[in-house]
This record gives sequence, C-alpha cells and structure tokens, in this order.
Amino acid sequence: MTTRKTPTVPAQALSHPRTRRALRSTTHLVGWYAALSVLTLAAVILLRDHHGLVTDAAWVRSVIVVVTSLLMLSFAARTARGHRRSYLRLRLASAIMLVAIAVILALPGSFPLWLKSEQAVCGVLLLLVVLIANGRRLRSAFAAGQPASARPSRAGGRDAS
Repeated sequence: MTTRKTPTVPAQALSHPRTRRALRSTTHLVGWYAALSVLTLAAVILLRDHHGLVTDAAWVRSVIVVVTSLLMLSFAARTARGHRRSYLRLRLASAIMLVAIAVILALPGSFPLWLKSEQAVCGVLLLLVVLIANGRRLRSAFAAGQPASARPSRAGGRDAS
C-alpha cells in the first residue's frame, strides 16, 4: 500500500522572518479562536438550565464553532509546516466562518446577546487570519516551488504567450 504525500512548500520559501511571523501569527490567532470557542461551549453547558441565556440555536452554533475551530487549528499547524492543501483549507475555512459570523451578527434576535458578543470577538480574530493568510507574503511563499502550470498567470488566467 502506498501513501500519498502532501505536497509541501520548500523550506527556503518558509524561512524568511516575515513569512515565519505571518505563519506564527495565523496559528496563534486560530488558537485563540479555538480556545474562545471551547470556553463558549463550556459556558453553554454550564448555563444549560437558563433557557433565556442558552437557546437551541446557541447549542448548535457552539458545537459547530468548536468543531470548525479545531479543524482550522489543524489546518494552521499544517500550514506552518508548509502543507499547501492545508493552507488552501485554512484560507477557505476562515473566510467561510467569517461570513457565517457576519450573518449571525446581522440576524436580529436569533442568538443571545452574550453569544453574539463572543462571535464578534471570533469575527475579529478570523478577519485577521483572513488578511494574513491571503496576504502577499504567504501567497508568494506557498506559490514557491510550484510548477508554472499550477500557478495563476498575471494575464488574467491566460498564458501570456
């Protein structure tokens, strides 16, 4: 049985101090997001008998957020080790969760105020992740070592020839 090896970025592409700082910042931000999500689920469990504070929607949302935050933490850790697919997954998951948080904050009365406040903090953390992960520094680091055919061209997706 053969195992599929995940394509990784060459070590020299990740060695620049600003790239290392961007990867470290992203991992820390996602770690804070995961920690806050786990604490929120713990609060939901502790306050479960207070139906005004913990609604069914709060239960569902809290569990979903914990699961996705832990997945994102694994994506961030693997991204820091140079795994291209994890980098793509981190970019996608952080953007999708940021949009979901924006929707939750915009919906009137669907979630308790304390949960919306927690989600706003999570939104700020994820906004920073989105900005860093989609920034030029990490995009160029993860494009390094890719075959030219796998990289988007500057000519709007067409070959310049």
